[in-house]
Order: sequence, then C-alpha cells, then structure tokens
Amino acid sequence: MPNYRGAHIRLDGILHRYRNADGNALEGISLVIEPSEAVALVGRSGCGKSTLLHIIAGLVRPSRGTVTIDGRRVDGPSPSWVMMFQQPSLYPWMTVAQNVALGLKFAGRMAEARTRVPELLDLVELGDYANRNVQDLSGGQQQRVALARSLALKPDALLLDEPFSALDAFTRASLQRDVRRITRELGITLILVTHDVGEAVLMSDRALIMAADPGRICRDIRIELGNERSAASEPFQRARRALLDAYEEEAGLELERETEDAGISVTSTQPAPKTSTAAERRWAVQQR
Repeated sequence: MPNYRGAHIRLDGILHRYRNADGNALEGISLVIEPSEAVALVGRSGCGKSTLLHIIAGLVRPSRGTVTIDGRRVDGPSPSWVMMFQQPSLYPWMTVAQNVALGLKFAGRMAEARTRVPELLDLVELGDYANRNVQDLSGGQQQRVALARSLALKPDALLLDEPFSALDAFTRASLQRDVRRITRELGITLILVTHDVGEAVLMSDRALIMAADPGRICRDIRIELGNERSAASEPFQRARRALLDAYEEEAGLELERETEDAGISVTSTQPAPKTSTAAERRWAVQQR
C-alpha cells in the first residue's frame, strides 16, 4: 500500500451563525488535532457536531475563525481531506471497481487504477467483488466501497459523518473495527461525528463532548485503551461508563456511577459545574 501521512488540523476561534438564525450555531471553538490521531465529536442532536465537521472539511465557511490543515487555510474541499456521509452515494449502474476508481478518474489519474483499485478492495475486504454491480451488495458492503473510494487519492484526513448509523449492529461493529484498523495502519487522521458513546470509545483516541446553544466543546476526554479494543472487555466497559458519565453530566443529569480507573483522562474546557454530595442529593429527592 502507498504511504499516507496524517494531517495536522488546527481550529482557531470558530464561530458560525446560519443566516436568519436567532443565535450562533457554534461559538468559541479552538482545538488542535495531531497527525494520525482519531477524534470523536460526541453530543446530542442540534449541538453542531455535523456543522463543525463540515467546516473542517471546507464544505461550510465559518462566520468567524479559521481552520488550517498542515498549515494550509481551509477554504473549500480538497482530496487531501475526504468525508464519508450516512449514505454511500455510489453510482448504481457501475461495478464496485468503477465506483472505487471515480476519484482517480476525476483527478486525471486513471493510469493508477489498475494497481490502486485491487489494493484498496483487498484493504476493505472486497477483493472478490470488483466486477459486481454495487446494487447487488449489502448496505455494509456498499459502505466499504465508499471507504475504498475515499482512500483512493491518499487523503491525509478521513472525516466521518455517522456513516454507520443506518446499518445493523453486527455490520456496524465490524466496520467500526475495520475503519480504526485501516486508519491506524495507514496513519490517517480520523474525525468522526457520533451519538454513540460506545462507538466513540471503540474508534477514537479522544472524545470531544459538545454542548448546545451555542454549540461548543465542553469536555476533552482522552481514551487510553491502546489499539486492541474489545467491547466485551472490562477496560472498554469502564472507559465507556466514564465517557457516558461525562456526557450525561454535560446534559444536566445526575450520575452516581463509579468512573475511577476508567482508562480515560478528562479535561474540561469550561468551568466545572458544582457537584452535590450524596447527602444533598438524598435531601433533594425527599423534597420532591
């Protein structure tokens, strides 16, 4: 396989307001994502996760602030950073190989297709499907075709906007593991949007919890589980519980589950909320 290099991504003072909106969709977002790092944007619907991802991808221009990737200001889309959406958006009249080669065709690099396409199909475990029509494939297989197509031009960053949300649980888990494996092997920087705390723990090195009104990053949580991750393992379950606690705390919910030794470290990007003691919580329940 060709050599890839992960992108260094920097956001400075991002603010975004949609036209005719009453308030800002995003506000005060500054962060750095290191090369080859995997980062999850986690939060409830409406907190601006997808908007932030689209700004990073150059699909939306922020009202204020800048995004730079490897020192280059992002003013639009680029083959150096590619996005996968919830739908694979394949051409149904084409074969698997033809769909994977589309990026090479549009870039005037079809001479590479003879070797690149088989390599990519083997990477996503579809080596025997090159001449199949994409309409004959399952939803999970179609997403694998979309992944191979996304990797064809050797991007430095892969951006995922909940591409597995419509898949069944078994297929989704398989793709989660494989995408993390592939991006780690190739050294690609990965950013994913998700509502699923388990998915964030399985796929990322950091989880950025977002709050709404306006959309902002309120927790930066490092997930320290290494590369071998099993959803059934106790370290994974501890990390998941700890991330869920932090996520629900930002949603304003009371939690009493143990989060120590969870395999993660948490950095708050805003003043920590006042925590009540167990006695105070019991008193509050009695007053209801």
